Amino acid sequence: MKRGKKYTEAAKVIERGTLYDRDEAISLVKKTAVAKFDETIEAHIRTGCDGRHADQQIRGAVVLPHGTGKKVRILVFAKDAKAEEAKAAGADYVGGDELIPKIQNENWFEFDVVVATPDMMGIVGRLGRVLGPKGLMPNPKAGTVTMDVTKAIQDIKAGKIEYRLDKTNIIHVPIGKASFTEEQLADNFQTLIDAVNKARPAAVKGQFLKSVTLTSTMGPGVKLNPVKLV
Repeated sequence: MKRGKKYTEAAKVIERGTLYDRDEAISLVKKTAVAKFDETIEAHIRTGCDGRHADQQIRGAVVLPHGTGKKVRILVFAKDAKAEEAKAAGADYVGGDELIPKIQNENWFEFDVVVATPDMMGIVGRLGRVLGPKGLMPNPKAGTVTMDVTKAIQDIKAGKIEYRLDKTNIIHVPIGKASFTEEQLADNFQTLIDAVNKARPAAVKGQFLKSVTLTSTMGPGVKLNPVKLV
């Protein structure tokens, strides 16, 4: 794959085969984020889990102390008093049955997170085939199926992110923007790593964190020493 001049220059700063400490890696990933826009900094965590086994699944959510730097649009499935509560708490969209055809037939996805009250999950379940593959299906473990819609909305707006294994047993999550200070990124990253370590399934034997990489949207990956992150 042919890389652009900026990427090639940025990649020279990173020593191949080196596993960096957290703070050094964050410094490098900021230095190599040279695009004209405020790049997102992401963490990619490869675990020793085998997601094909139910007892080795990882899924949860954590509130990053400094947020993600991204404005998150929230859709809430709720009715009556809970719908009013969701609107008051700052949800971008609130509704019920009437949203199903809009999402299914009109391909409407003007939202980043979906929250639902438990009594609405029968309706939301009909969207499983479209929301599931996009990682948008509300889930009690992530705190997005709840009667406390106000808290759910506040947490998400404050920088709550969801982490889960993908098909290759890797967790991909944003931890902030290139414009964040190194301290803010370090705080966010540490909060995420602590949460993932805590979520380690008992069934996983051997090394849990196989590899951890930090990368900006357009920049090269910086590998961290996973042994120091446990």
